[in-house]
Amino acid sequence: MYTFSSKLKTFSFILMLLGALGIGYGFFTAPKDIQEVETILSAETHHEGGSNAHEAHAIEENAAQAAEKHKEHLEHVLHQLQNKPWAAVYVACIFFMLISLGVLAFYAIQQVAQAGWSPVLFRVMQGITAYLPVGSILFFVFLILCGLHFNHLFIWLDPEVVASDKIIANKSGYLNFPFWIIRAAIFLLGWNAYRYFSRKNCLAQDEANDNSFYKKNFNISALFLVFFIVTESIMSWDWIMSIDPHWSSTLFGWYVFASFFVSGITTICLISLYLKSKGYLENVNTSHIHDLAKFMFGFSVFWTYLWFSQFMLIWYANIPEEVTYFVTRIELYNLPFFGAVAMNFLFPILILINTDFKRITWILVMAGTVILLGHYVDFFNMIMPSAVGDQWFIGIAEIGSVFFFLGLFIFVVFTALTKAPLLPKRNPFIEESKHFHY
Repeated sequence: MYTFSSKLKTFSFILMLLGALGIGYGFFTAPKDIQEVETILSAETHHEGGSNAHEAHAIEENAAQAAEKHKEHLEHVLHQLQNKPWAAVYVACIFFMLISLGVLAFYAIQQVAQAGWSPVLFRVMQGITAYLPVGSILFFVFLILCGLHFNHLFIWLDPEVVASDKIIANKSGYLNFPFWIIRAAIFLLGWNAYRYFSRKNCLAQDEANDNSFYKKNFNISALFLVFFIVTESIMSWDWIMSIDPHWSSTLFGWYVFASFFVSGITTICLISLYLKSKGYLENVNTSHIHDLAKFMFGFSVFWTYLWFSQFMLIWYANIPEEVTYFVTRIELYNLPFFGAVAMNFLFPILILINTDFKRITWILVMAGTVILLGHYVDFFNMIMPSAVGDQWFIGIAEIGSVFFFLGLFIFVVFTALTKAPLLPKRNPFIEESKHFHY
């Protein structure tokens, strides 16, 4: 049985405490009214040593129109700056929840494929997916707060915006709060139900005299994957793409999937390496780690293929309502936009293409850390431009949010690992998995 070390537990608490303080600081320092925004903008203008665009417009327009436009601009910036701590929490919240979902999908695929190499890693996967119920509750509460207008992340939730925007109004049959939150509840309940029953059957199989519980897991895993394929795409539209309701991409669901799926596999690899270093998982050998590293490599390439396909087709077509998505990110988010490509493609390709490197612990830890950071930046790129526009920077609120959810993730996952033996005893393929060599 695994024992959650006091050092790691203390570390998780410290991360949560520092994260909570950082999140609180982000909300405390966010501007409360237009006057504060005007002070911030005037300070920035003075620092840059030039006049802003609104002063130039005022020369051509009468004073009343200029004042009205200036007020609208200030309100827009106020919403963006108030969104910033909310968006920081949202990015970290959805990222860690989807990591656990990616691991759950990977686990289900192993069950349906009747894979012989992976059963020795099943309890690690189940430990990681233990975060899914906790992450789902926090995420669902966040969505409720959005619906109660605590923030302006989803502009289609604002009746005034819907009334004045024909594009959003035409989507109101789908993008409305009751239907949106019901879909979210169905998705989260469905995913968590599979996690609960699959783990329950896996534990029951340890004490069974036949393979009945294994067969049950096979059946529910097949059903879950069908449910997952549909709900994952809709989830990506609802929770990420609808932050910018004027833009759409038919490839987006697959793109989001590739990002959190490779993050989930990377997390399995890193936690397995940590447990191995502490003397656990004695049946996990370098061949198991090598296979995980191959998946990290392969799905990094898959993510890049989807990134390029989406970017290239939209750039080549040059349709104004589509290309603005990338124009905003290239002009305002140049470093994180192209930095994500370097972290999620160039670095894994250069490091993990070597077969020998896929077995070396410190190289995998380094590569895995970069991949996870890179995909956090990827989610940052997907959410922040539409939520905060050009009022972005990775500051205390963003770092605090990552710390808080990372600390919570570590605490929940490693607590779950203490609840059951790390080796499934009666899995039909457990002996094959124990002696797996590549």
